[in-house]
Amino acid sequence: MIRFVTVFFAVLIGLFSLEMMKPVQDHLVAPFTGLLASLSAALITPFDSSVTAYGKVLQFTDSGFAVSIEAGCNGIEATIVLIAAVIAFPAPWRARLAAIALGILAVQTLNIARIITLFYLGNWNTDVFTWVHLYLWPALIMLDVLIVFLVYLRYLAADTAATVDA
Repeated sequence: MIRFVTVFFAVLIGLFSLEMMKPVQDHLVAPFTGLLASLSAALITPFDSSVTAYGKVLQFTDSGFAVSIEAGCNGIEATIVLIAAVIAFPAPWRARLAAIALGILAVQTLNIARIITLFYLGNWNTDVFTWVHLYLWPALIMLDVLIVFLVYLRYLAADTAATVDA
């Protein structure tokens, strides 16, 4: 347990420190956040043509309401927590890399759903938007990270049992 906690926090601190560096922000985080806005708009547009994206902003062209996807809202921090947990738990690197790839997909899929629902909630009622944005969605995103990690642990246990039985 001490090894897990030590590695978890070392990886967490390292990845958060890396994420905060200006070159990483400028060349990776900002373009990724813009991609989330564009992807959200692309998913909405077939159902609602009054939506546009520019940079990290998603906007209704008719009402003018817009949301800007800021740090903490792009799913990168949740992904870092997942990566740190997966790396800290002793397992074959192939399993770790698969868990990280599938985990990133799971977190970002839910995060896009989060962005879209918050976009519509904000246009409808800013008080509800604020509560859901600050309390409900952060809990759901971290719950997603926990579930992905627990599924990964379950997979490892099943894989280990199958190897022992063979």
